[in-house]
Amino acid sequence: MRKNISTDLILNRDGSIYHLHLHPGEVANDIILVGDPRRVRRISCLFDKIEIRRQNREFLTHTGFIRGKRISVLSTGIGTDNIDIVLNELDALFNIDLATGDLKQEITRLNFIRIGTTGGMQKDIPINSFILSKMAAGFDGVLNFYQNREKVTDPEIERQFISFTSWSNLLPAPYFVKSSDVLFDLLNHNIVSGITISAPGFYGPQGRSLRLSPVNPETIKKLESFRYEGMRVTNFEMESSALYGLASLLGHEAVTICAMIANRITGELTKNYKPVMDKLISFTLEQLF
Repeated sequence: MRKNISTDLILNRDGSIYHLHLHPGEVANDIILVGDPRRVRRISCLFDKIEIRRQNREFLTHTGFIRGKRISVLSTGIGTDNIDIVLNELDALFNIDLATGDLKQEITRLNFIRIGTTGGMQKDIPINSFILSKMAAGFDGVLNFYQNREKVTDPEIERQFISFTSWSNLLPAPYFVKSSDVLFDLLNHNIVSGITISAPGFYGPQGRSLRLSPVNPETIKKLESFRYEGMRVTNFEMESSALYGLASLLGHEAVTICAMIANRITGELTKNYKPVMDKLISFTLEQLF
C-alpha cells in the first residue's frame, strides 16, 4: 500500500477536499446519499439541528443531528461517475491526513445509505413500492478501473449474465456487487429486494429509444427474465453499482433503497412521487436511527 498520495490528493486553497468543499470533521460516519440537492433539504428539515451546510455544484451537504445521532446527507447528482468522486473524497476526509497526504493506519468505516427513485423491472411489483437493492449490477464500468475489483464482485453471476444476455463486447464488462449485509438487514422489513441494474445513462443504456435505438433491443425482456440463486432483476437506476463496489473496496458499508415511481414492463407511472419519497425517507430514518 502506498504511504503517501499527496500528488493525487487535490485540495482547495482553504484545505477542503476538491469537489465537495468539505473539511475533516464536517461529515458524520453515517451518510445518506441522494441524487437531487433539493432532496437534501427535504431530509435535513427532519433533523433536530443542522450544524454544517456546504455546497459546490451539485454536491450539497448538510450535517446535523436526529434523535441525538449525528448524520450527514449529501447530494451526488446523477451517475456512477459522480459516485466515484463522492466516495473517494468522503473516504479521504476520514482516512487520509489531508495536511501530509499520508494514509492513516487505522481505517474509519463509514455507512452509506442511498435513497432514490427507480424504475421497476417486474410486472408484479406495484407502483410506489420500496425496493431494497440486495445486489447491484454495474453497466457503467467504473469499478473495472480499480485494482482488486475481483475481490468484491461475483464472477459466477457475471459469467451467467453475459451468456444469458448475449452481452456485446463493445460494452463495458458488467460487474455485480452485494450490498452491506448489516445495512440491508436493518431496512429489510417486508420490502421487495433483488438485483438493481445501474446504467451509465437514462436512455439507450436503459433500453429506451427516442431518435436513437439501443444496441440490443431485447435488453428489457432479457433483464426481466434473468434469474440467479433465487434473485431476479427488480429495478433500474444509475448509482448503486459504483456505490457498492467502491464502498466494499474501501472497507465501508453501503445499501440503496428506492421508491419505484415507474414500471418499465407495464408502462405504469406514479401520478405524484413526492409523497412516496417522503414516506420512504421517514421509513429509512426510523429504521436506521
